[in-house]
Amino acid sequence: MLLNLLRRWRRWRRSRPFWGGLFAVLAGSWICVLPLAPLKIMLQQGVAGIPSVLMGVVMIVLGLTAWFSPPQRSLAGVLTTLIATAALVLSNLGGFLIGTLLGILGGGLMFAWQPRAARRTDNADKAEEAESVVAAPPPPTPHHDPQGAQP
Repeated sequence: MLLNLLRRWRRWRRSRPFWGGLFAVLAGSWICVLPLAPLKIMLQQGVAGIPSVLMGVVMIVLGLTAWFSPPQRSLAGVLTTLIATAALVLSNLGGFLIGTLLGILGGGLMFAWQPRAARRTDNADKAEEAESVVAAPPPPTPHHDPQGAQP
């Protein structure tokens, strides 16, 4: 049972940009948690902490989008990279550079990920080859009479 569960987990993980989404979720969490420091620090920061929390939440949502909707991975990757870069200026140096670097890495991995093509078996290849040979008629050949006789 455990082996079957592990196989299903691997199949799920490989069918989507898992690592890009994970890095995006980690980056969003890191950027989001820093402004939610103790209340004394948060009160000194004031309204300036709101963009950090919003950018972090959006990055977490984009990471989850890459996981649960792989066709949207390109848009999620580009937006994650843009938000991570904006967090560098708007949010405590992007979570002290850690959040920005994780976000750029995650966005790049999401954007670059491609679904694996279905593997074809040798039998399927041979069957397709046989169909193409049967479907195409042989080319016409001119009749040549070696004695030069006219019909």
